[in-house]
Amino acid sequence: MKLGSLLAASTAATLLTLGSVARAEVDELKIAEQYGISYLPLLIMEDQKLIEKHAKAAGITNLKVGWSKFAGGNVMNDALLSNSLHIATGGVAPFTTLWARTRDNYQVKGIAALNSMPLYLNTRNPNVKSLKDLSEKDKIALPAVKVSIQAVTLQMAAEQAFGAGQHNKLDSLTVSMSHPDGQAALLAGNGEVTAHFSAPPFQYQQLAKPGIRNLLNSYEVLGGPGTFNVIWTTSKFYQENPKISAAFVKALDEAMAMINKDKAWAAEAYLRISKDKDTHDNILKMLNDPNIIYTTTPQNVMKYVNFMYKINSIKTKPVSWKDMFFPSAQDLSGS
Repeated sequence: MKLGSLLAASTAATLLTLGSVARAEVDELKIAEQYGISYLPLLIMEDQKLIEKHAKAAGITNLKVGWSKFAGGNVMNDALLSNSLHIATGGVAPFTTLWARTRDNYQVKGIAALNSMPLYLNTRNPNVKSLKDLSEKDKIALPAVKVSIQAVTLQMAAEQAFGAGQHNKLDSLTVSMSHPDGQAALLAGNGEVTAHFSAPPFQYQQLAKPGIRNLLNSYEVLGGPGTFNVIWTTSKFYQENPKISAAFVKALDEAMAMINKDKAWAAEAYLRISKDKDTHDNILKMLNDPNIIYTTTPQNVMKYVNFMYKINSIKTKPVSWKDMFFPSAQDLSGS
């Protein structure tokens, strides 16, 4: 069953809980996105005006949809809690952090997963063969120090490499940069950034350059594939805007179906919308990678959650991943 169909059922239940009180849904939906092919479904939703299409079918004829670019999930979370943003998208780690922080007030939960993708830590330092070779001479660019999914994955890897309690071993080497800025710093070859923990397509573009090598793969750290990005919002928004919430998920389902049906078209769409200067063949090769999956089903989310709880970066944890998501996703076979 598609996530959109599941959300339709949960929306009906939500409407019953609202009783006879009529609520006006928002006139403008404000959505955040970040950089890279992991956000391709959102780029297509924006380009094809799919949310507006499904909102109109639900009787909301004049919905305005605004899209904003963010460099990392931490800034996005601040925007969500200040009500300058309605729907956030980012890594599992910043989502988990906000879920735990807002249990007693905003009750932020996930609408859906966005994809499962491996994340690579690449380096240009020829002397670095493993994490144990990194030193104060190396700086690792990633979206947000300590809180991004790359930062938490690095902490997990550090504990695996150096032993229990050593998860912070490499934190002092990390610097916050957007993926485009981090890639530029890595490839410049003459600055302090000698490594970049990024995401598709940046990590693959880097490996095509002479002297750039892969040091770490998030799938190896997790012991298998895992969700990279999640979409989340507050319980207040979800409950007070049931038609728009349903329209968003139907648009997401449609965008993913378009990508999975015709990846050559999807590669062209990504290049056109994002203005990325890569070739169509390179982007298509990435989209055809069996490790890159566009799916709304959460995968291995609890491995991040359990680790973050163990190192005390979150104070509470769910019994199941389903506790972190709205009913729209709870019937999916996630983990």
